[in-house]
Amino acid sequence: MLDMIGAIGCTAVYALLAGVLIGLAPAGGRTKAILSIAAAAWGALIVAVAAVGGFAPGAAEPVPAVAFAFAAWLALLIGAWLLVPGFREALSRLPLPALVGVNATRLVGVLFLLLAAEGRLSAPFAPSAGGGDIAVGALAIPLAALAATAGAERPRWTDVWIGAWNALGVLDLVVAIGLGVLSAPGTPFRVFMQEPGTAAMGSLPWIMVPAMLVPVYLLIHLAIAARLRAHRHGHQAAAMVA
Repeated sequence: MLDMIGAIGCTAVYALLAGVLIGLAPAGGRTKAILSIAAAAWGALIVAVAAVGGFAPGAAEPVPAVAFAFAAWLALLIGAWLLVPGFREALSRLPLPALVGVNATRLVGVLFLLLAAEGRLSAPFAPSAGGGDIAVGALAIPLAALAATAGAERPRWTDVWIGAWNALGVLDLVVAIGLGVLSAPGTPFRVFMQEPGTAAMGSLPWIMVPAMLVPVYLLIHLAIAARLRAHRHGHQAAAMVA
């Protein structure tokens, strides 16, 4: 039952993230279609590989196989940000409330805690990843509302709060990635030996989290940081003119 809920939840979150980022982007219809196909193709590839056991513990010793999928998707997204000006500009122009608000989907982190309760994930990964996602997701709701209410001329303290939350969101993901790798069964550098470790994260539907969702969340945090920086520089330029 929990796997079915996870499959529905992860698929819905991935579709929502892609829908917001691509749908609200100031790009032409052809570009949006290409990006939508690319996002769908990556998701289909991950599911297909996972279905044949490609991410099972020991499948790519000594490194967890899921690490390769995570790194590849992150490299594609960050590479596009760094090397494709149009991609970077489109993301940088997305509404800040939308970029912050989509992080509310990280409330699905509660599923990590439920997996731990069933004995399918162990500490410290499950409580850290689950609790961190819940906190970041819950805070995203009032902060998105604050950004929407303040508008384009929002005061500096609003950006300070959003910036602090944005840093927390990145830290939560980085810690979860680190703990996940150090808890992965079948690797020589495993530190946290409590069973079952993070074996579940290499199977469907949970593989969708590190291989599909986490890199997109990191990209969103990067876009938020860029928006905040541009807004700060705009204020500084206005102050100098004044």
